Amino acid sequence: MCAVNRVGFEHGDVVHEDVNMPGPEGAGLEFWGGSFIADPFGRIVAKASHDREETLYAELDPAQVEITRQHWPFLRDRRIDAYEGVTKRFLL
Repeated sequence: MCAVNRVGFEHGDVVHEDVNMPGPEGAGLEFWGGSFIADPFGRIVAKASHDREETLYAELDPAQVEITRQHWPFLRDRRIDAYEGVTKRFLL
């Protein structure tokens, strides 16, 4: 799994759900970085810093992913009947 987060500060007004919230001089959003790559067991195999831009690379073992899927069959145990409401929310 890869979790991505920007780093740095973006100047400007904050716009959220079509509502413009102008702020004082220097307004904007701060991003905290800390992107990471984790193996199937949640162990962090690569992590970016919180104070500079970086590109992460990691070697992942496809065999380990397959073995994890076989021994931890999450898809087998899912409750498909519980998804019906979720799919209806996005139909136009």
